[in-house]
Amino acid sequence: MMATKRGAGRARVAMIVAAYPRRAAAAKAARALVRAGALACATVAAGGTAFYRWNGKFEESSSVLLWGKTTATRARAAVKAIAASHPDQVPEILVLPCSDAHPAYAAWVAASTKGAR
Repeated sequence: MMATKRGAGRARVAMIVAAYPRRAAAAKAARALVRAGALACATVAAGGTAFYRWNGKFEESSSVLLWGKTTATRARAAVKAIAASHPDQVPEILVLPCSDAHPAYAAWVAASTKGAR
């Protein structure tokens, strides 16, 4: 019997995290990205506070996170779409590759993003 790599033959899932200054902007992006098929699913979580330096000044502001789920092969296009419509000058957009995912979920993510425009 031949050993197979864990997750072989399955779509690799990627999580994209993008911070937004307002819930409305994050929700608008989430709707557009899921409708376009760039993301299979997007979760918008409000209630955060970001602490950072910008132009040499310490800043503290409200933060809303968009958690987008897509395939590793679609992640670059999703990041490009997020960046194009993001309200921040330098948007926080991170791609987190998932080392493993529930097989049925990974298949659903792949099917949901297959016809992405």
